[in-house]
Amino acid sequence: MHTRRRLIALGCATALLAACSTPVPTGERPPILFVHGNGDSAALWQTTIWRFESNGWPRDRLFAADQPFPLARDDDGVAQPGRSSTAESMAFLKAEVDRVLKSTGATQVVLIGNSRGGNTIRNYVQNGGGDRVVSHVVLGGNPAHGIWAVKGRAEGSEFSGLSAFLQRLNAPKNAEGHEVTPGVKWLTLRSDNNDKYAQPDGLWIGSKGQPTLIGFDGPALKGATNLVLPRVDHRETSFSPAAFEATWRFLTGEAPRTLQPIPEDSVALSGKVTGLGLDPTDPASGNFPDNLPLAGARLSMFAVDPASGTRRGPAAWEQTIGTDGRWGPFAGRPDTAYEFVLAAPGYATTHIYRNAFPRSSGIVQLRPERIAEADRDARALVIFTRPRGYFDAERDRMRFDGQSTPPGVPPKGAGVSSSKIKLGSDAPRPVEAEFNGERVVGRTWPLAQGEVSVLELTY
Repeated sequence: MHTRRRLIALGCATALLAACSTPVPTGERPPILFVHGNGDSAALWQTTIWRFESNGWPRDRLFAADQPFPLARDDDGVAQPGRSSTAESMAFLKAEVDRVLKSTGATQVVLIGNSRGGNTIRNYVQNGGGDRVVSHVVLGGNPAHGIWAVKGRAEGSEFSGLSAFLQRLNAPKNAEGHEVTPGVKWLTLRSDNNDKYAQPDGLWIGSKGQPTLIGFDGPALKGATNLVLPRVDHRETSFSPAAFEATWRFLTGEAPRTLQPIPEDSVALSGKVTGLGLDPTDPASGNFPDNLPLAGARLSMFAVDPASGTRRGPAAWEQTIGTDGRWGPFAGRPDTAYEFVLAAPGYATTHIYRNAFPRSSGIVQLRPERIAEADRDARALVIFTRPRGYFDAERDRMRFDGQSTPPGVPPKGAGVSSSKIKLGSDAPRPVEAEFNGERVVGRTWPLAQGEVSVLELTY
């Protein structure tokens, strides 16, 4: 219901997109390369790719890659373990574009990026030769003018509007003051006022009550087609149905036939198992995401009853992960929910509960959890997570183990994408989570034995 209202509000604006861009050729769709954001992985593009496929874009022309170290440096000019600079990100993207063009035989590519991925795309198009091979760019929630622009506050960060990096990217390209590289068609998608990284107040960057000197329109760029998506959060600027509709119209000049994935008769699932690096500044946190393969991890998959999370028989798939981190391919059913169990030294045995996959995917990325010291007093630990968006108590209909507001979700604002329940009993039982009609059910496991449950939303 909430999504439908947002799409109705978008109708008039998106109807104009065909006049704002030169559509891609209809005879043979060009390849699209999706670029993830800060600390993220290719997996976030799963539902977007399904929507493209369901509207007729060939599967073999849709690509999403994992940057090995997806987190930006605190200071772009200072080397930092486990993090990447803007130059390294640009080099990674250039290599991926070259690979896509070579494998498809195409001469041009479409680039679609979320958040920090937009910085990388802009840098590559402007400074890495991308203007010669990129036809269209779509940027969702890109902090184009920074997340803050406060003098003296981490001005070396690529997220500072005062950084040399963003100052160069935003320098006028022509007499009209355009901030985008000419010769490429540009679309930016932003929230009206619900993007945690485009806020005039520093609440989400640890400076509540302090001005960031960045407005809600921070992601907009002079010279681009700039579209506002009402009430979407930071990630939904790229991964929501509304973002897909706007992107499809921009690329094709037409409305999509469907905003939801069309189920296939059978599905093939595969992806990569990755780990968590140790933050040198806070080794106890164990929360330093990278996209490096977690070799030696053990993966088991079980079909489960979607109403109770109970396993329906023995493991449907078992595999020890090799040096490339890849798992699968697994031949699944589009009407079956699965439990993914990951076991690896130094990690909790992580039970990830997912709903049925309506379509095949090669980017089902999996990562085990580490148990934080603050959670070790629990008898069982259950995490409810929404990788492709945030929780908004004012906007969304939610429930987690009977609670209408999941623990840790603030009463206002969309800035939290996971919630955690610490249980006082380790007796096995089902735990249910719901978000705007999508319902996931898993089981509890004893924390004393190093086991954790994760209920992961698809949408």
